Amino acid sequence: MIGSVAPHFHGAPSNRSHRATLEIDCPEILARCKAEEVDAAVLVPNCPICHQTVSLAARMLEENGIATIVMGCAKDIVEYVGVPRFLFSDFPLGNAAGRPGDRASQAFTLDLALRVLETAPAPRTTVQSPLPWSTSPDWKLDYCNVERLTPEEIRRRRAEFDEGKKQAKDLREEVGLVPSSTKGELT
Repeated sequence: MIGSVAPHFHGAPSNRSHRATLEIDCPEILARCKAEEVDAAVLVPNCPICHQTVSLAARMLEENGIATIVMGCAKDIVEYVGVPRFLFSDFPLGNAAGRPGDRASQAFTLDLALRVLETAPAPRTTVQSPLPWSTSPDWKLDYCNVERLTPEEIRRRRAEFDEGKKQAKDLREEVGLVPSSTKGELT
C-alpha cells in the first residue's frame, strides 16, 4: 500500500561521465530521497544514457535502504548495470511508462511496476510487460530510422521538435527558471 507520494520528483543529468554520475548525481538523489523520507523510488529513463544513469542511481538507493524499480526500454543497458528490479517494456525509447496518450496502458504499466517492486523474488529480477507497442514488429525497423523517412517527414518532425523546445523555453521563462532571452533564440 502506498501511504503517500513524495512532494518532489527528482531528475539527474545524463550528459556526464560514469564517475560524475556516481560521485555527484547519485549521492544528490540519495540525499534528496532521504530528506523526504522516501521508502521506494520508481525510476523512468528516456534515452540510452538515461537508462545507465537511473540504473546507477537505483543501485545507490538500494545500497542505502530505498527500494527501487526501473521502468525502461533499453534492456541490455539496465541488465548490464544490474538493477535489483526492472520492468522492461519492448517499446521505443522514451515510452517506458506506457503508450503516449493511452492512459490504460500507462496505468497498467505503473501497476505492474509496483507489483514487481513489491514481489520480486530475487535481486536482478526482470519482468517483461506483456503490452505490445504495435501488432507489427516493423516499428523496430522504422523507429528513429532517418533513412526510411521522406524529406517532408523529416521537416515535419523537426518543426514539431522545435515547437516543443519553444514551448518548454517559454514555460521556463514564465515561471522564472530562466531569464527571458532575445526573440527567436531556442535554448
